[in-house]
Amino acid sequence: MRKLLALALLACVSTATFAADASCEAKATEKKLAGAAKNSFVKKCEKDSKAAGAQASCDAKAAEKKLAGAAKNSFVKKCVKDAGAA
Repeated sequence: MRKLLALALLACVSTATFAADASCEAKATEKKLAGAAKNSFVKKCEKDSKAAGAQASCDAKAAEKKLAGAAKNSFVKKCVKDAGAA
C-alpha cells in the first residue's frame, strides 16, 4: 500500500513539475512582467518548483524506506542535494 502511495505521489510531482513551467509563465504575465524581469522571475519560479518536487519525491522515498527522525532528515537532505534542487 505504501509503495502504491509513493508511486502516486511521484506521478503527481512529475505532473506538477511539468505544469510549473506554464504556471510560472502565467504568474509572470499576471504580474505584467516583461524582458529581463520576466525571465528572472520565471527562472526562479521554475527552480523553486523543481526543489519542491524533489522534496516531495524524497519524502516519499523516505516513507517507503520507513525512515523517521534524524535518519529521515539526513536521507531527505542528501536526496534533495543529489537531485540538484538544493
